[in-house]
Amino acid sequence: MTKTVLLVEDDMGNVRVFSRYLTKLGGLAVTHTEDADEVVEIVKAGQADLVLMDVSLSHSLYQGRAVDGIRLTQLLKSDPSTASVPIILVTAHAMIGDRENSLQQSGADGYISKPVVDYRAFIDQVMALLQKSEE
Repeated sequence: MTKTVLLVEDDMGNVRVFSRYLTKLGGLAVTHTEDADEVVEIVKAGQADLVLMDVSLSHSLYQGRAVDGIRLTQLLKSDPSTASVPIILVTAHAMIGDRENSLQQSGADGYISKPVVDYRAFIDQVMALLQKSEE
């Protein structure tokens, strides 16, 4: 059965590139939204096996309030019905210490900095987390 990756990203260029690599190299299905309410609905409904979460969502609202990827990840990880879904943070704000702070703050399972240059490593990380979540 094909696994589905939910891409939470507000840059359509990134959406196209990530989708292409996830489907071609990973053999994965890809769903996309930057609507935080929709993200929660999709994950709660079990329609995503893994979430790639942009940290700086510029237009996302959750229940009428502005929300970024860190906050959205916290919401998903704090809910027992969605806590087991692996989430990888994706961010262009990759400074020394950001990775550790973001992972610790959000409870995410992984971290990828943009721009992604090694798509094989990117897909390997996604596949490893998908495999781990099945165990």
